[in-house]
Amino acid sequence: MRYNHDNRIVLTLDAGGTNFVFCAMQAEEQIIEPITIPARAESLEEVLNKIVTGFELAKSKLTQAPVAISFAFPGPADYHNGIIGDLQNLPTFRGGVALGPMLAEKFGIPTFINNDGDLFVYGEAIAGYLPQINKELEEAGSPKRFKNLFGITLGTGFGAGLVIDGMLYLGDNGSGASIWITRNKLYPDSYAEESVSIRAVRRVYAEHAGIAFEESPEPKVICQIATGKAEGRVDAAREAWRQLGVAAGESVADALNIADALVVIGGGLSGAYELFLPALVDEMNKPLNKLDGEPLCRMEVQAFNLEDAEDKTQFLKGEARMVLIPGTLRTIAYDPLKRTGVGVSRLGTSKAVAIGAYTFALHKLDKR
Repeated sequence: MRYNHDNRIVLTLDAGGTNFVFCAMQAEEQIIEPITIPARAESLEEVLNKIVTGFELAKSKLTQAPVAISFAFPGPADYHNGIIGDLQNLPTFRGGVALGPMLAEKFGIPTFINNDGDLFVYGEAIAGYLPQINKELEEAGSPKRFKNLFGITLGTGFGAGLVIDGMLYLGDNGSGASIWITRNKLYPDSYAEESVSIRAVRRVYAEHAGIAFEESPEPKVICQIATGKAEGRVDAAREAWRQLGVAAGESVADALNIADALVVIGGGLSGAYELFLPALVDEMNKPLNKLDGEPLCRMEVQAFNLEDAEDKTQFLKGEARMVLIPGTLRTIAYDPLKRTGVGVSRLGTSKAVAIGAYTFALHKLDKR
């Protein structure tokens, strides 16, 4: 469902550990300049006052009243009821904070809170990656179409979200698509996020460059080192991104054996996709073995790197052909190549999250 011609306004917030960025959406577009307020606070009362102030400032710039507040906020949380749990990056949140109900009462409008990974993939499914890939399949003459989208966000943590046939999957506990805590292939006693995050890229670079973690540069610089645009250990930089791809690929493959969907990647680290995406897709396609050593496909579908021209051409072409309907002279299109494509955000992470938040709010209001 698209609301790109809807006149209703929804207040939004991009909540990070460093800044709170407030805005307003109408017809799937930002209609005011974003308002940034530092997230750091010494007490819960102070941080709640900052959130209220940010929404008040955003509302003051509007010419008509907003119909809802909708935004992404870090977890753990009871998103359905708008209650935020104990946060690592915002340590003043402890014991369960009813942020959603507080804002709903303060502003007198419905308030919806979700995980950023959920809203990211929702936005890409509505207006970005999913419709774009389906359009390209149509233009290529393929009968194949996708209805499901699995999205991952790579940054401070390893987030994810899932859209099934146009509906955002949240789970019974608001914990749907919690990919961060899947098993880490590289360190089987640990969880995936330890190898798929900003700290992971810095850690691996430090280990292979022979320096302390504190001396390791930020991922942006490690990306520049890997591509020869900055001085440093090229081998260490490339290994840091390769390990991220391997660990992420293992977790995504596990997820797709349940979800069977296209895959889109967002988040701050996604800009380095050329360095980790080949390893990620290779890991998804790597076979497992039976007990007798015979190899078996890792997934029931083949993964293609949609940022690689050759892979994308093969993905779009598939193996489409016409087959005869038995007992008739009629034929039907058939494409036996079970496949998925993995690529990066078409909207940009922030815009995808904003469209996801906007659509989620209006869809909920319309259902009421």
